Amino acid sequence: MKKPLFHLLLAAFVLVTMPGQLFATVSTDELSKLLPERLNTFRRLSAPRIQEQKSDTNEFIATAEYASPGGATYIVTLNRVQQDAKAYELLTTAQTSAAKARPALGGAIGTAGYVTPELAAFFRGPVFVTVSPRGRRVNEQDLLALAKEIAEKLDRGEGEIPVLIKHLPNWEQAQTAVTYLNRFNSLESIATEPVLSVVSSEGDADAVMANYESMRLLVIEFNTPQRAAENDQRIIARIRELWNLGQPAPSAYRRIGNYVAFVFDAPTEQAAKQLIDQVHYEQVVSWLGQNPNILKEAEREYVRTTLGVLVAVLKASGFALVGCFAAGALFGTLLFNRRRAQQRSVKAFSDAGGMLRLNLDQMTPQTNPARLLPPH
Repeated sequence: MKKPLFHLLLAAFVLVTMPGQLFATVSTDELSKLLPERLNTFRRLSAPRIQEQKSDTNEFIATAEYASPGGATYIVTLNRVQQDAKAYELLTTAQTSAAKARPALGGAIGTAGYVTPELAAFFRGPVFVTVSPRGRRVNEQDLLALAKEIAEKLDRGEGEIPVLIKHLPNWEQAQTAVTYLNRFNSLESIATEPVLSVVSSEGDADAVMANYESMRLLVIEFNTPQRAAENDQRIIARIRELWNLGQPAPSAYRRIGNYVAFVFDAPTEQAAKQLIDQVHYEQVVSWLGQNPNILKEAEREYVRTTLGVLVAVLKASGFALVGCFAAGALFGTLLFNRRRAQQRSVKAFSDAGGMLRLNLDQMTPQTNPARLLPPH
């Protein structure tokens, strides 16, 4: 037998006999934990089915059907990805295209989510989930209840939305209508402006597009200052080129730390600048090994703690002093009023304050001699 033919047969034998080692598969137990047979009052009608799976990762898409006590059937689609940020990207992409989407804020469903008259969607950890009814029979309360039951079975992961969203102006309201991209290669899905053709992320940058009335704010986060500086130079050159050619350019542009921010479709240049001024970059420094400044940080922490104790003692002493003065004034006032009341009740004037005194002014009635002891 020739060697090429032998190698081909050997490879085929390995593919047939050892598929579990070459392709990542999802076990039945794992699917049952994510989509259990019982979810409170909801009952799973059939075993979960894998719709799509990547062979080199643990990413997959699975579906299952659940029945409510009222007889309605709901389809649950579970999409597990590598990172929490990627699951959030799927959520924002679906929310942007959904009609009449209402945000489910404050962690009402998972980490973040939204609802429509016929759909509930959320992400929690590295999982994006949608719950939709089969047919036209929709009970919104059952829809939300089933979504919450599924969310409680999932790992919470980081438990936060990407920090880039929190650096947007008025982010708590803006997050209800944003489109987020995690480690993007192209921005065409959210913006097609000519200036963006020079942006190079190499698959290692995040971006978010948010709407503010008629204006659109695009913020791109690069993971290194070097890459941010390189893109900044190309973007500035591209903007000047667009100006010279008379083509549309951003209403405002600025590099902010590792961020580059664009404002499009602003009514005035001043409005664009006011919006871009509200974008703040917060730098985070972490040491891969032991922090060389650990002694200085310990010294600063000691000084900060000592000053805190000193301030607390001074505050407590001040409050105690004020309390003593207040208590003294209160008791003094009560005693003064009581003595005044006693003086008003006495018919004759007495400068002894009601105490025993000599009857030198003959104003005190004479003692009855009959009640005195006879002299010896």
